[in-house]
This record gives sequence, C-alpha cells and structure tokens, in this order.
Amino acid sequence: MDVACDCYHRYKEDIAMMKYMGVTAYRFSIAWTRILPNGSLKAGINQQGIDHYNNVLKELELNGIEPYVTLFHFDLPQALEDKYGGILSIDFVKDFRDYCDVCFKEFGEKVKHWVTINEAPIVAENSYCVGLSPPRRCSPWKGCKVGDSGKEPYIVLHHMILAHAVVAKLYKEKYKDTQGGEVGISLVGIWCPPYSDSPEDLAAAERIRDFRMGWCLEPFFYGHYPISMKNLVKDRLPTFSDHEKRMVMGSLDFISINYYSSNYAKGLPLIITEPYSWDTDSCVQRTQENARGEFIGPLQDLNSPFRTYPEGLRQLLVHLTHRYDSPKLYISENGTGRTDENTKEFLQGKLNDEYRIQFILDHLDAVKRAREEGADVVGFFVWSLLDDFEFDLGCSYRFGLMFTDFDDNQRRIPKRSMEWYHSFLTVDE
Repeated sequence: MDVACDCYHRYKEDIAMMKYMGVTAYRFSIAWTRILPNGSLKAGINQQGIDHYNNVLKELELNGIEPYVTLFHFDLPQALEDKYGGILSIDFVKDFRDYCDVCFKEFGEKVKHWVTINEAPIVAENSYCVGLSPPRRCSPWKGCKVGDSGKEPYIVLHHMILAHAVVAKLYKEKYKDTQGGEVGISLVGIWCPPYSDSPEDLAAAERIRDFRMGWCLEPFFYGHYPISMKNLVKDRLPTFSDHEKRMVMGSLDFISINYYSSNYAKGLPLIITEPYSWDTDSCVQRTQENARGEFIGPLQDLNSPFRTYPEGLRQLLVHLTHRYDSPKLYISENGTGRTDENTKEFLQGKLNDEYRIQFILDHLDAVKRAREEGADVVGFFVWSLLDDFEFDLGCSYRFGLMFTDFDDNQRRIPKRSMEWYHSFLTVDE
C-alpha cells in the first residue's frame, strides 16, 4: 500500500511541530469513510474512526491549537457512488447531512469552525466536466466513457449547495446554541483582470468571476445563480424552489478562500453551440499574458501552470467585501508548490526555499492591504504543513513547510520556510 504523509499515525509529532512554530490554528479534514465506512448512517458508524479524531482534537487542545475542520474534501465514499451515482443524485444531500450530524455530535464540543465542502466548483469541474478526478465523468467527446460536461457540473454543484444549506440548518437548529460554532464553505479564489481595456474583455473578466465563484456564492446571498450564467446556460442550469431559496440564503457564516494564482480574461463571441461544456459556456479564454504581452506574474516553477499574482488576492477580497455585504473571510489555503524540491541538490542545499517565504510574505501583505480597505479577513492558513499527496499531482509537487521524505518512512525535515515561519509567528513572544 502506498503511504503519503501518514499523519494518521504521526499526528502527535506533527502537532508538536506546529506548537514549536507558534501555530494557533490547524485546518484539516475528516474522512467521511472513517466515520461511516459505507457512506450512510444505516450501514453503521466506525467507532475507531471517531476515537482517532477525538485523539487528534485532544492533542490539539493540549497544545493550544484551534481546529478548523473540513467535512468533505474530495473523498466521496465509493459505496455511495456505486449505490446511486454519488453527488449526481439528490440522495447525496441526506447522506451528507447524516454524516455531518454524527461529526457535530461527536466532535462539536471541541470544533467551533466547520467547512462543509472544500472547493465545490472544482469538484464539479474536475470530476464531471474534464474527467480529471473520480468518478472521472465527462462527455465522451472529451475522452470519458460516461458523462455530460454540459449538464452534470451544474447538477452536482446544485446538490452541493443544497447539501451545505441542509447541514447549516441542522447545525443552527440542533447544535449552535450549545456548541457556539460557525459553518461555512471554501472556494478556489481567482481574480482575472481583463486581457485588454476593450468592452468585450472587461465583460469577460466579470463573467469568469461569475462562472468560477459567483456560481457557488450568489445563491447564498441572492437566492439564484448569476444572471450571466442564466443567459448563457439557459435550461441546463438548475433552479431553486422558493423553499430551497429560503434555506440556502443566509446559510453561510463565513467564506474560506484558497488562493494560488490568477489569469487574464479574454472575451470570446457570446455564441454557445453544441456540444456543450461548462468550461466553454462562459465564453472566456483565460491567458497568462495580456494584450501588451505582459505576463500576469512569474512562474512559480518551470514545470508549474501557476504564476504568482498577490495583487489578485487583494482585489478578490475587496470584491467579495463589496459584493456580499462584508462577509467574514478566511484564507484557508495559500502557498506555492514546486517540482524541483524532489532533487538531491535541494536536500544538499539545506532545503533553501526562500521563494516560498517571499510568496507567503507577498500574499500576507495583500491581505493586510485588503483589510485596510475594509475586508473582514480573520484567518490565514499556509498550504501546507507537510509535502503531501496532491489529488491531481501526486507526491512530486511539494507545497510543505516541511520536507516529507517518501523514501525514508515519511521522515519530516524542516525547510528554511518552516524556521522562518516559527520566527515570524513568535517574534513578539
């Protein structure tokens, strides 16, 4: 069996390292199948899994570290996929509610910050539009055996919004008075400046924000999907009943943003023809350079698809503040991944990752400036503590403040960025 970081067995070691660094909050996810092995409450609860997470939470408490827990981070139980097609079925909502109910009951005394679903639009895109992630569905003309890239992404995102709303309602009615926690979601944050100053590109910049973020956020604040999506997607876009609107609206206590990079937005003709696909419905081309030939930022790695653009984080946070009536905001992921940290030269060079230190500093400065402009940003999490297993990149793409030696029993080795982070967090102590 392949082993990634093995935090399951080494959580005490990892929490001790967080304590040393001066970390006061830790974001992690609970694996649905560790709680309900077959996905549903009827199939039984795994007490061993509950005991494990209680042990982790106890260790965090002993070390003065606040848990921020994600309930669904891409790991849908296979049993539910086999039973009724997973998130494509409205049955997903009830099973997700039951799973969350168990978690609130078992862990809510220690957990006060809950993220229901991590990056719901990315789940819709990667799993149901382009077929990159399980269950790897997309239209056959895109290379998948089954799927519909023009319909299924909209269906699964709709079900995830309803699932969040049902869970938030459950928490508010059953647990909030006694536990005093909060429930939100996390999204990949992007800010796409226009490719040029043309009206077409200015409109494209707004449209791509609608398709990438407003798609998930607008229902929570306005009860419907963005107007641009309604106009372009038409009857392929689901709608909310009056009852669902009332339940969805106001069900977010906070928004968590995972921010890494951005692109320019170039407008394409507003003509949609078959075969349909979510990733072309916006009629926007995302580019790394603008009409003047200027790149949006430097490449994070020679093999990376990402360019560094901290200013985009500031602009995004200010936009969210104005658009959604000053919501509470967290930066739940921010960091830079590298492929060149797999080399012997990197290890022999004393794991010098000055570029990661600068990346974090630049984005912290962007958050500081956004706060000065009124954004209610109350937390910032670096991605990640350890080099981990990235869902679409495996173990070769390293984000950690600590090096994980996958060839030597997952040995943890501090990088220079970890020692810097320790100094940064403890400077006033």
